[in-house]
Amino acid sequence: MLSDGDMAPDVTLTMTDGATRALSDWRGRALVLYFYPKDDTPGCTTEAQSFTGLIEDFAAAGAVVVGLSKDKPAKHAKFIGKYDLKVELASDVDDSVCEAFGTWIEKSLYGRKYMGIDRATFLIDKDGRIARIWRKVKVAGHAEEVLKAARAL
Repeated sequence: MLSDGDMAPDVTLTMTDGATRALSDWRGRALVLYFYPKDDTPGCTTEAQSFTGLIEDFAAAGAVVVGLSKDKPAKHAKFIGKYDLKVELASDVDDSVCEAFGTWIEKSLYGRKYMGIDRATFLIDKDGRIARIWRKVKVAGHAEEVLKAARAL
């Protein structure tokens, strides 16, 4: 399990346009990497809109915001277009990024167990070190809390 102060795994992300980027490509800037379960669902939409509403503030703090789910790039593109999102979205179709960050977990809903993404956010500093981790994220007020931490880097 990753902890504050650990180096972030240098995983490869598949972006909405289908291009791949290594996490290390963002070195020199802070990176907010937030994991969410599924595009176009109530909580995930609210979270993406919250980060979008503060995107200029994150940029002023020197931070890039990337959301990650298992949805395919084409679904991300529709999600971005539908809500005019300004955050970058990445796909983890093979679970490798979620596994590396410990966000692919067993969940339970109405007694049924299944594997899914644990809503979590990682603030990674310009040197690639994890500055702060939020697990079991509650969406309300979360983007503002992450922004406050990003400004303090």
